[in-house]
Amino acid sequence: MKMLVTFWYGIFKNNPIFRLVLGLCPTLAVTTSLENSLGMGLAATFVLVCSNVLISFLRKLIPAAVHIPCYIVIIATFVTAVDLLMKAFLPALSDSLGIFIPLIVVNCIILGRAEAFASKNGVLLSLADGLGSGLGFTLALAFVGTVRELLGSGSITIWGDLAIKNIYDSPVTLAILPAGGFVILGLLLALVNFIAAWNARCHGAPPPLPVNLDCRHCTMCPNGK
Repeated sequence: MKMLVTFWYGIFKNNPIFRLVLGLCPTLAVTTSLENSLGMGLAATFVLVCSNVLISFLRKLIPAAVHIPCYIVIIATFVTAVDLLMKAFLPALSDSLGIFIPLIVVNCIILGRAEAFASKNGVLLSLADGLGSGLGFTLALAFVGTVRELLGSGSITIWGDLAIKNIYDSPVTLAILPAGGFVILGLLLALVNFIAAWNARCHGAPPPLPVNLDCRHCTMCPNGK
């Protein structure tokens, strides 16, 4: 039961993009198409799951004084593996994502889950947390990517040659530009907050408070410290 709750928290309540507002650099950079969004999300999910499991397994062996460098080495190992696999088997997608695959090493979502969860919990719970957070990240990227590609090009490229083209003939080019990415992400965040407040009212609960993003209220740290 606890594993299931941890898994669903990563997708919904603690969604990295829509609730914690983390990982916005790759979110804005790669969501010009659904295919890029899915590729980035699945790569990050692989790294999250593998690094969470290994860090949890080694958590009692890693000295506290060097735990951050050790986490980064572990994460970098899996990022290198997924980068080489993508270059070997998905070269077009690898070229499209470019530097943002190696930059998963410094993605605050990956290191944040390692520090806040995997280093303090067992292997199975860490697996559920990594999988939930990774899928939450992937779904959020796919949502943003779908909206941007649909508005910006009038089509949706799901994967490779699998695409829905010419949905409409008046694309808004701004949607796939960096400025459009900021605007669309902001509108989607507002929509998610509106739905959360509406859902709370339907159940007779007060609207959820905004997530505080300063270090004093960090949702990744125990007791906000």
